[in-house]
Amino acid sequence: MLNILLVILISYAIGNFSTSFILGKLIKKTDIRTKGSGNAGATNALRVFGKKIAIITFLFDALKGIIAVIIGQMLLGYSGSLIAGVFAVIGHDFPIVLKFKGGKGIATTIGAATFINPVPALIAIIIGILIIIKTKYVSLGSVLAISLVPFIALLIVRPFDLKYILFLVVLAAIAVFRHKSNIKRLLNGEESKIGQKSK
Repeated sequence: MLNILLVILISYAIGNFSTSFILGKLIKKTDIRTKGSGNAGATNALRVFGKKIAIITFLFDALKGIIAVIIGQMLLGYSGSLIAGVFAVIGHDFPIVLKFKGGKGIATTIGAATFINPVPALIAIIIGILIIIKTKYVSLGSVLAISLVPFIALLIVRPFDLKYILFLVVLAAIAVFRHKSNIKRLLNGEESKIGQKSK
């Protein structure tokens, strides 16, 4: 029980490291949460700060998921890695240090899911990239890609791993929840495309 609590707390703390917020403050003297969509993640960093900061944000946010999974594995084995991945995403999305106003967890989810089992995650990433290229909607590609990973895993991962599938379902549910406003805008035809300002 102590190790479970440690994994949760450490992973949540890692998730609290908000790359876009820190880079925005250090380089641009700006709180990213007051600009664009108000989201402290890579997509809004691209919109507000440009490509360089967005790429750095994405890489470091993905690294958070990887680091958390490694620590979870060390402390609690395979189950620990799954728990760590989930709580790193929760920490990114709802960071206590930023009054629970964080990002939407896609990069951190990609880092954690890819490190645990790269094949399903990479297939979904490719699908997501193709959707983004075709539609110019980052939110659409992100949500569809994350939502597809559990189904892809069901088809190709053998032997069947219930813990892993539940891990992916939880991450997908978190992603959909965090993108609910984007989904609403997509349905209303009001979502911003790459290169556009937030509507």
